[in-house]
Amino acid sequence: MGFFKKTVHHAKLNVPALVQVAAIAIIMIRCVDVLMVFNLLGWRGLLDFVQRSAQTWSLTLVFLGSLFLVFIEILCAFSVVKGRRWARWLYLGTQVVATGYLWAASLGYGYPELFSIAGSSRREIFHALVMQKLPDLLVLFLLFVPAPSRRFFRLQ
Repeated sequence: MGFFKKTVHHAKLNVPALVQVAAIAIIMIRCVDVLMVFNLLGWRGLLDFVQRSAQTWSLTLVFLGSLFLVFIEILCAFSVVKGRRWARWLYLGTQVVATGYLWAASLGYGYPELFSIAGSSRREIFHALVMQKLPDLLVLFLLFVPAPSRRFFRLQ
């Protein structure tokens, strides 16, 4: 063998189906979100949004923060399949941050308008926010509640 050491990487084939479904759902939810933004704004509207976001530091930070959050969520999706405990907690954290910002922006405490939910009352906004975040809540449920998911993260 001499100078060369063989490193053997064993694939973890015992990933519960619920964890796999959750990871795929995270990626698909983010992809559909991006497609819906493109559909809503179109290319011209998207370029205008990026230009508006680059006009002030606060809007630029919100825009870059939202992109960073999407990348973190996708990283979490790949990491939960590997059994990384921190990934599901980080995903929970991203959802708390995103939901909190959406709620605040919808009540008029944040910018831009794209990151807010329209509604005539707090109750209406809250209902729309819960409906919008329902897929993410389901993913969190799949990662934290079923016994096979909890056992998988405990063993890793």
